[in-house]
Amino acid sequence: MRFRIDFAYDGTEFSGWAAQPGRRTVEGELTSALETVCRVAGLKLTVAGRTDAGVHGRGGVCHVDLDQVVAERLPGRSDRTPAEGLVTRLNGVLARDVVVRRVASVSEDFDARFSATQRRYSYRILDRPEQLDPLRRHDTVVVKRGLDVEAMNEAAARLVGLNDFAAFCKKREGATTIRTLLHYGWSRDDEGVVVGRIEADAFCHSMVRALVGAVVPVGEGRRDVGWPREVMTSGRRDPGVVVMPAHGLCLEEVSYPPAEEWAARAEASRVMRELPHD
Repeated sequence: MRFRIDFAYDGTEFSGWAAQPGRRTVEGELTSALETVCRVAGLKLTVAGRTDAGVHGRGGVCHVDLDQVVAERLPGRSDRTPAEGLVTRLNGVLARDVVVRRVASVSEDFDARFSATQRRYSYRILDRPEQLDPLRRHDTVVVKRGLDVEAMNEAAARLVGLNDFAAFCKKREGATTIRTLLHYGWSRDDEGVVVGRIEADAFCHSMVRALVGAVVPVGEGRRDVGWPREVMTSGRRDPGVVVMPAHGLCLEEVSYPPAEEWAARAEASRVMRELPHD
């Protein structure tokens, strides 16, 4: 039986999602909890998005496959479903900086990674240090220069669309850096925090924080609004683009198509993306 697990976590004390020997990770915590409550070993999780050390997640999604006999034990003597039993049992053993929001039984067509249609992240920046809420210090980056949100929006808008984002990614052998950036915008909230909203079909390694680092100099008046696009079209990492701190970033949501489209979406996602030829 395949189960979709929706979870959230405070990334402050984690070395990212991916399990690493000797380090505390979100994958490690969730896997350990699952193996404890299911009383089995060797479980493997497939996640929608692998976050880096210090990055937070409100909308994490992964899936796990369990033997039916194991799944049917989860409700115990209650009349709950296996999925409902899994929510209660997992939250009973997880540390307080990880919470399982919901669990759903899904068909094998569902793939948490490849069936996803888009991922949405947020990034929080405060350009008025004296107004920092100490309770938000772990998810808000403080900068010393004032930010022009309108200029940041204009620069960000020029990056939207199907593009090669090699200039904003740490390349991995055999992996494409072509992505469709669906939305990239900035606004100042009621508390004066400048909040970025970044959505794409998928992201490559360090892409979101580099995209933020490309428009912050524009907001500070140190770069022209056209500079981030110039960097992108060059296809090369630019020393002027600083990969922003991890703690300002949060995975907010992962979106999926209707169940009857899961398999087709997963198949399409596995195809190597290319830019259209003129």
